[in-house]
Amino acid sequence: MIEKYEGFIFDLDGTIYRGEKLIPNADRTVNHIKAYGKRTIFISNKTTGSVDDYHNFLISKGVTIEADEIINSTVVIKNYLSDHFKGKKFFAIGEELFIKEIESAGLSFSSDPSEIDILIVTLDRTLNYEKLEIAARALENGAKFFAANIDDTCPVDDGEVLDAGSTISALEKRTHKKLELHFGKPSRFMFEEIKKRIKVDLKKTLLIGDRLETDIALGNNFGIDSALVSTGVKYYSNGADHIKPTYYLKSVFDLLNNES
Repeated sequence: MIEKYEGFIFDLDGTIYRGEKLIPNADRTVNHIKAYGKRTIFISNKTTGSVDDYHNFLISKGVTIEADEIINSTVVIKNYLSDHFKGKKFFAIGEELFIKEIESAGLSFSSDPSEIDILIVTLDRTLNYEKLEIAARALENGAKFFAANIDDTCPVDDGEVLDAGSTISALEKRTHKKLELHFGKPSRFMFEEIKKRIKVDLKKTLLIGDRLETDIALGNNFGIDSALVSTGVKYYSNGADHIKPTYYLKSVFDLLNNES
């Protein structure tokens, strides 16, 4: 499989690591692929860490990786907001680091529903009823409804935690407003960022991830071969039975096991 492809796109959470632990032999797999001179990109919908955080964590675990090989949905939504909404006011259901990243794109944070131009939803482990009501009232006042990602859950060491998709569903039911744009996998915004960076023919590229409706859907939507691993989220069809990977793997280490 390694000889067949020129580029490899790796999901991070649930594929390369889970919580604070590397998936067994993920470091060996990535380092072997890079030693072959293959192009690699690492993508994540998670917004609770910066690219530098991801880079430092993976380096500390022995993974050969450069910071410019990492794309998370924060990077993608920041680029879009900087181009189209600089100077606008936003409210985020998201953690402090994410809010500061959006502010660095030239927007101002506000918790006043009457002046919020854009609501952004992402993973927030400090989510509470007050945040949901600020968000709902902002939407009722005409704020745009964006999300950094649409994952229902995020894999952690001992299971999964609530993620943006569940919050989006609650807000849609509360306000009868529909999400307008999202910027993580499997969006075209994420795809364009991947295409810009990987610099190899995507028909000769393999995408490896643990989630059908984001990772594998990204591959299907844009003509990229994909492999589904079982090291991340539990499999729930959720109407995604039509989304099929090119390969099923136990873990990324199978890329080496199947090398022959």
